[in-house]
Order: sequence, then structure tokens, then C-alpha cells
Amino acid sequence: MDELTAALREHFGHDDFRPTQRAIIERVMAGGHTLAVMPTGGGKSLTYQLPALLLPGTAIIISPLIALMQDQMRAAKAHGLRAATLTSADEDQPRTIDLLKRGALDLLYVAPERAARDDFAALLAGIPIALFAVDEAHCVSEWGHDFRPDYRALLPLLNAHPTPRLCLTATADAHTAADITEHFAIPPEGRIIGGYDRPNIHYAVLRRGDTLAQIRKVLADNPGPGIIYARTRAEVEKTADALSGTGRRVLPYHAGMRPEQRRAHQQRFFDSPSAVMVATIAFGMGVDKPDVRFIVHLVPPLSVEAYYQETGRAGRDGRPALALLLWQDKDLKGGLHRAIASDNERGQEARWRAMERLIRTWGCRREVLLRHFGDDPPRICGNCDHCARWPIRWPSRIAQAVGRILTRGR
Repeated sequence: MDELTAALREHFGHDDFRPTQRAIIERVMAGGHTLAVMPTGGGKSLTYQLPALLLPGTAIIISPLIALMQDQMRAAKAHGLRAATLTSADEDQPRTIDLLKRGALDLLYVAPERAARDDFAALLAGIPIALFAVDEAHCVSEWGHDFRPDYRALLPLLNAHPTPRLCLTATADAHTAADITEHFAIPPEGRIIGGYDRPNIHYAVLRRGDTLAQIRKVLADNPGPGIIYARTRAEVEKTADALSGTGRRVLPYHAGMRPEQRRAHQQRFFDSPSAVMVATIAFGMGVDKPDVRFIVHLVPPLSVEAYYQETGRAGRDGRPALALLLWQDKDLKGGLHRAIASDNERGQEARWRAMERLIRTWGCRREVLLRHFGDDPPRICGNCDHCARWPIRWPSRIAQAVGRILTRGR
């Protein structure tokens, strides 16, 4: 048994790696800079946790949300790693800094805002660093759907240490991936793409009619936990109130709520086997509940990347899950207007056009989704609304032609 497999079994209780995990870890262990694109729920954390156990020094994990860092820290500690966060919410910062200086940490989680500061660079000077892991690395790209300027300020810190850097994301199309590799100086051979397909998720798109009736049917057909995404705070509150009589625990979540109320609702959702969270995209990164059985979008997201990331919160336990998108013609017009009015008009309009193609396609939705990210679709999907209806997988151009005929005939 080789060293990596032995460490995997001893610390994580797994007999073998998931697809691409070994290739990523081997490259990190060899000192190479790496971009790892892995599907949501694909085991990204292991690709830096295991090297952190085996390499000398402390692994610095740069992550965008405090809640996400805290969840990852708890999970790492459960596997026997010495882990800590260094955030504005931590009351024991002096102790964490002391542990770091004494070499008593395997993992240190920090936000990009802190990592880009001069005082943090000074803190790391002279401290052995095992590796840098940049989570949600697509945030570095202005082309991406989640751009954060602080990610662009990380390079001086990374360049000051001759140590491997691992950039991780689940949502990077070709343009965004190119931005990541260029900015973080990752060579072409350092790009490891783990695929985007989530075969257990059933993708469905419906015209919005009686919205509450459509949602109630989803709840009746799917007794497990679920997330319903609305665009505005008012829509969140209205929908949550309307669903309160369904017999399910329905929890609203949006940025207008008090922080302690949001935390309480999030914890109730995580602890429940059947709760429904009605939320804006404020309930986003860091949502890692394995048994989410459905995601419903009451309106289309503004990009395929956002759609993929949000629907990817379902079915992380590998069991069947539903991703239902509701839409009307006015949504498509409104989305285009918002794209044109955005600061990055060309990029946002292109992202919106891709989202519109996914909505309007008469072909396999999984094919459209995967090809957007440059991934090859499976020969037979069988798990989207169109493929479940049509037993024959037609080429996209034929399916689109049939769709136009059927649309005119209605």
C-alpha cells in the first residue's frame, strides 16, 4: 500500500480516492501549482487536507466565508488534523497565532481580505508553509459570476513562498479557467478537470404557472430537505408564509434578517431531515448538507455558473435529487436588461445568453449544461425532463428544430 492510500485509510476512513483526487494530491505533493476543477460534492477538501498531513509546515487555506471556514475546520478536526481559523469573528486570535508560530497547526483558514494584507504577509515570514489552497478560485475572474477583487491581491503573498499553490473551484468555464491559470501562474499541465456531471440530479425546467401549486407538488413528491431560491427578500417572506401550512418546517433566509436569526435558521435546516429553506442567494457558498433532495429556482439565475453552483447543493450524498427551474418570458427579457445594464456588459450578456439557451433548449439539458463548461456529456442522460420524456437521444440541432415546430404548433 502506498503512502497516500495508507494516509487516506488511516485519517479519512476511505479505501480509495474519488476520480482526480489522487492526480491532484500527487501534483501538490510534488510541488506543482494546480487548478483543480471538481464537481460540487466531489471531495475538494481532501486534496489539501491529506497533503497538509504529509508535508512539513502549515497549509494556508484561503476561503471566502467565515461560516464556510468554520465548517471546514470542524470537518478537518474530525479527521485528526490540527486546524484553526483566523478571522474577525475569532476571540482567540493570539492563541491561534502562537500555535502557528510554534508549528502546531496543519491547517490555517483565512479570508482573502486578511490574506492580502501586509500584516498577514509579515506574520507568515519565516514560518514553514506546506501549501496554499485558494478555495472558490473562480472569484478571481472578472468574467466569472462571483468576482471578488481581494482574490486579485493574493499573488504577492503566494509569490513570497516557494510552495505549491492549489486553486479549487466547481464552476469555471473555459474563459474563467484561463483567468485563474494566468493570474496564479499555473502551467497548462497543472489544469486537472474532474468533470462537471452530477448524474444523480434530475434537471427540469417548467414555465411558471400557479407557482405555489407547483412548489407544493415538489414538496409532496420530495419529503426530504430542500432549498427554494427567490430573487428578492419580499418574495422569500411571501413564499415562506404561503408554504407554512404544508406541514413542513419552512424557514426564510435573506440578508435583511438579523445575523443571529439567519444562523438559527441555517442550523435548524442543517439539523432537520425535512425542512425547507426559502432563500435569496445570501444562502449560498458553504451550504454543505449532504441530504438536500431538491432545489427550486422561482426565477432563473443570471448565469449557468450560478445555476450549476446552486443546483449542486442537492444530492451530495449521491442519492437522487431534483433541480427545478421555473420561468416566464418576462424573466428572460428582465435578465437581458440586467445584463446589458451591468458594469461588465459583454461578459454578463454572454453569461445570460448561455442561461437562456439552457432554458429554451428542446434537447438534453445535461448536454447543454456540460458543454457550457467544455465537458463531454454522457451518451445517454435519462435524467433530465426532456430525456425522460423522449426515449431517443437526438442530436441537439435536431431536437431544437423539433422544438421550434412543436412551439409553433401549440
